[in-house]
Amino acid sequence: MIRNSTRRIAVLLAVSDVGATLAALGAAYFLRFRAEIVPVTKGIPDASSYYRLFPLMAVLWPIVYYFYGLYQVRRNRSRVEEGLSVFVATGLATLLLAGLATFYRGFSYSRLVLLFFFGLDVLFVFAGRTAIRRYLEEAWRHGVNVRLVLVVGAGRLGRALVDKFLEHPEAGLRAIGFVDDAPEKRSTSYRGLPVIGTTGDAARIVDERGVDTVFMALPLEAHRAMLSVLKDVGRTVADVRVVPDLLQYITFRAGIEDFDGLPVVHLTQVPLTGWMSLVKRTLDVAISAAALAVLSPLLGAIALAIRLSGRGPVLYRQRRMGLDGRPFDILKFRSMVVGAEEESGPTWASEDDPRRTRLGVLLRAWSLDELPQLVNVFRGEMSLVGPRPERPEFVREFKEKFPQYMLRHRVRAGITGWAQVHGWRGNTSLSKRIEYDLYYIENWSLSLDIKILWMTLRHGLRHRNAY
Repeated sequence: MIRNSTRRIAVLLAVSDVGATLAALGAAYFLRFRAEIVPVTKGIPDASSYYRLFPLMAVLWPIVYYFYGLYQVRRNRSRVEEGLSVFVATGLATLLLAGLATFYRGFSYSRLVLLFFFGLDVLFVFAGRTAIRRYLEEAWRHGVNVRLVLVVGAGRLGRALVDKFLEHPEAGLRAIGFVDDAPEKRSTSYRGLPVIGTTGDAARIVDERGVDTVFMALPLEAHRAMLSVLKDVGRTVADVRVVPDLLQYITFRAGIEDFDGLPVVHLTQVPLTGWMSLVKRTLDVAISAAALAVLSPLLGAIALAIRLSGRGPVLYRQRRMGLDGRPFDILKFRSMVVGAEEESGPTWASEDDPRRTRLGVLLRAWSLDELPQLVNVFRGEMSLVGPRPERPEFVREFKEKFPQYMLRHRVRAGITGWAQVHGWRGNTSLSKRIEYDLYYIENWSLSLDIKILWMTLRHGLRHRNAY
């Protein structure tokens, strides 16, 4: 059921956006011509010249925001995604405003005002939307204006769906019960929700109980029952959503793709795509470049110490497997004797490893041998945060033992990662490392990357398994 509340929320967001935008223009004018952050040299224009833009902005901003999907009420939209959408949409709207403002004859708008306005508008709009979101989530959490849900299917999939509803009351979805045809499930309940009928009763229950949304959570073999329910419920005004019975095949978040009008379920979709990927890459380039510049004296000192300690190259290049399984040469300061693996072949470093040089023991203990990987990050072969890359020889072995191992290569390898900050590095449990790496990939966010970087710095580079 398309409820009026959804439209009211969209209208509320639009009003908030327009109010924030008008306030941002007033604040930008004040900062430029009243606070004079930058000295005014050509006189102070009358504020009414800027207020004339208000009607244009009140129309332009909602239109641009609408086409960027900012008025689609998505209860699970991430704050980072919304913030980036606001940033891009506001930038486009500001450019359009600057272009349209040139038609005002006899007046030239200050570029500094427009620059201040853009920054303030992004801040004000996002703050207003955050306040509305928190208000709505709190209201939904307390049962105000929630959507009533009927779950078709009381099996594994339906119960998993109910678990999500109960774990996230802020989503505003409250299940009233299940319908299922299995005789053994009648008169049973799950987490306080009863089976209140068969699939043939779904349409009647929707009408009698005022159900807003019907979730189809039937197993694959029940496709006939699903078609029957869709036909019956289609005669009501309830929303119908289908949860495909693919839990056993889904490794990451699943998503729907459009292939020339044909919906296709993507079972291995990761959150690190699109704008999110661009943001992560931008941070990698900026931080790695800054770190290389700041740490250049230390890097030079280590290189000189390695050169003076004996023969052999300063840097050690080793083949690793990175994004999409593509190989690359990882860079390290050489910490072992030349030809360390000529006899043993590829093998893990061990405690008291005789192949290490005296300087190498210190470098590896404090992870200083890893610093040249900042160059790999800058070149795009690695990221600051991500699963640690392994050698192709080990990858061939691990992927046979652990079927999900290759999923680690759906993102760039990292200098540090979720597994490493929890102690799973070096010659430790591979299954645990895979578990933590997959958690990172599935739950990636900018805040999680920042948390991992902070944990890496806070706990220091020294680790008991670094040898």
